[in-house]
Amino acid sequence: MDHAGAQSSLTKLAISATLHCLTGCAIGEVLGMVIGTALGWSNLATIALAVALAFVFGYALTIRPVLKSGLPLRAAIGVAFAADTVSIAVMEIVDNGVMLAVPGAMEAGLGSWVFWASLAFALAVAFVITVPVNRWLISRGKGHAVVHQYHSGDHEGHHQH
Repeated sequence: MDHAGAQSSLTKLAISATLHCLTGCAIGEVLGMVIGTALGWSNLATIALAVALAFVFGYALTIRPVLKSGLPLRAAIGVAFAADTVSIAVMEIVDNGVMLAVPGAMEAGLGSWVFWASLAFALAVAFVITVPVNRWLISRGKGHAVVHQYHSGDHEGHHQH
């Protein structure tokens, strides 16, 4: 594969990894924002719940297919942590930063289009910023690159720390 093809392939893999991360983050983020907002929690408590749930769902979406490859749970958890921690952290920092920066977004309430539009916008911005982070990690054999050795079930000889 030539240099341009390798770069394109790397970018596609980074986009795929970021979409995967976005899925888990969005599930956790939306659930956390909905619960915190519905219960009238403070911005800090709502964001803390949303971030915690984003990590839970992000890791869960990685652990499940890795377990299917035959890896034991403890090793699968290690793979998920190695693969997703930086990606989820960047996505959550950006996403929640945008939510806090949009005037009235956190106070808008679940019935308001401002809340939902702001959340969608925040997740979109987080995606755009996280793609190059994942691309950089994958190019160095880190981040989501760690998971791909398990997709084919070919994990023999790979060691987790």
